[in-house]
Amino acid sequence: MDLNAICKSLRSGSEKLALQNANTKNAALSAVALALDKNRASIIKANQTDIENGRANGMSESLIDRLTLNDKRIDGIIESMNIVIGGGDPIGEEVAGWKTPNGMNIRQVRVPLGVVAIIYESRPNVTVDAFCLAYKSGNAILLRGSSSAYNSNCEIVRIIKEALSDAELKGCGVPETIELVEVDSGNHNHEDVNQILNAVGLIDVVLPRGGKKLIQNVVSNARVPVIETGSGVCHLYIHDDADLQMACRIAENAKIQRPSVCNAIECIVVNSAIAKEFLPKLEETFAGRVKLHADKAAMPFLKNALPATEEDFGNEYLDYECCIKTVNSIDEAITYINSHNTKHSESIITESRAAARLFQSRIDAACVYVNASTRFTDGGEFGFGAELGISTQKLHARGPMGIKALTTTKYLIDGEGQIR
Repeated sequence: MDLNAICKSLRSGSEKLALQNANTKNAALSAVALALDKNRASIIKANQTDIENGRANGMSESLIDRLTLNDKRIDGIIESMNIVIGGGDPIGEEVAGWKTPNGMNIRQVRVPLGVVAIIYESRPNVTVDAFCLAYKSGNAILLRGSSSAYNSNCEIVRIIKEALSDAELKGCGVPETIELVEVDSGNHNHEDVNQILNAVGLIDVVLPRGGKKLIQNVVSNARVPVIETGSGVCHLYIHDDADLQMACRIAENAKIQRPSVCNAIECIVVNSAIAKEFLPKLEETFAGRVKLHADKAAMPFLKNALPATEEDFGNEYLDYECCIKTVNSIDEAITYINSHNTKHSESIITESRAAARLFQSRIDAACVYVNASTRFTDGGEFGFGAELGISTQKLHARGPMGIKALTTTKYLIDGEGQIR
């Protein structure tokens, strides 16, 4: 991989894109959305090859689900693009402005980050989401997907680049704004990742999106700035005055709907005062679909649970598995969650307003819910359309990252000959 040449091209693309206005960027993105729609058969065919390879390599069905593209999911990708297209353009937005005593006018405005790299696992929809947000916010993007989605990513990027080339003839496309590091299923050499992480001066920021191992590797080894997205060890706390029917319904959704995604719960924390009543209801709701790992206090109230080990608490299963932790108070629940979570998404089920506000104020996470599923931590659900990922850090961006997460600001100062 000639990273210097790739980044030089991307930098040139970002500079061209900086000259585009909202209308021309939207026209190019609309052309891409139309091309994805027209070429969905070839996308699904490429994706089917990845699925077959994944199954042959022993990939779990929950991870196969993350990898899968079908007509419904392509519809969702295009719908997300259309939301971004229909949304505002943050570039040039005046964040603040004032006049100094000596008469200078100072404006703080939003500008693109420049060249962005994203290193991500599976989920080929991320290829489109990341490109769409980068393009609309005036950035060029380097995509480094996983070998498991190699064929899907190659086909999607081919379609995007062709659509941008066609749009370039109409004065609105910049095909140099997207490049894919092609890592096929037979190449497990991560040297290209190391090059990206050390590309000081070539890449302005890198985003990891995937499992704990990937994220830790990027955060530990990157010399370029990182926006850290987090693995999802999410908790659902059932308070002692919770509506237990609601709690079971939310637990079912948060664990079972898509267990392989980062906003699915991995641990249910139960107040001991309602454990005897709640846990049999939960087991009945799960109906054998979830393997439960329970602590010693919870075991007497469950028929088919396994004894939990220390490794279960704080584990991201990404599958039909969940651990049960019992606590004696909301304070104990908060302490436990804050010491075992990944600062992603946490939820409390309670009828007590005081307990709800205490939980929201003291839990250290990007998203803290009351009486709702953690599955809503998603750029689409938040109204952003596409998303880059869920940031679990506290600087620059936190939570679902929409288009503004790919911008920074600069100050524009107009004077009339002032000197200091």
